[in-house]
Amino acid sequence: MEKLAVIYWSQTGNTQAMAEAVLEGARAGGADAQIFAVSEITADQAAEYPRLALGCPAMGAEVLEEAEFEPFFTELEPKLSGKRVALFGSYGWGDGQWMRDWQDRVTGAGAQLFNGEGLMINETPDDSGLADCRALGSGLAGF
Repeated sequence: MEKLAVIYWSQTGNTQAMAEAVLEGARAGGADAQIFAVSEITADQAAEYPRLALGCPAMGAEVLEEAEFEPFFTELEPKLSGKRVALFGSYGWGDGQWMRDWQDRVTGAGAQLFNGEGLMINETPDDSGLADCRALGSGLAGF
């Protein structure tokens, strides 16, 4: 059973709801999956997992959250080579530039990006959005 970590930052609860659905899908897909708020895990600990589902909403001018998530990801980035990674996050405005930039950073670090792109959900995930999150987790478990 492959180990998988779901690591997220959430301000309003939208990305947390996504993370919990990703975890549910990963476990249903057969992964030994654990979930962490970004404040609960270090980059070194995260690097021990061969599969990572990373979640962060768009903040400010379409960037990753700058106080906790960006410093964590910057430290994790050079350790991503060869890992299988899925990205997800919620947004309230913009066109997804934060996700495109994040995808480029992940693939540039040598990771394999599940589905070739991250999963974005506008505002609060509805039933369809949560199903997409579960599918992301299940897919990453078998990726």
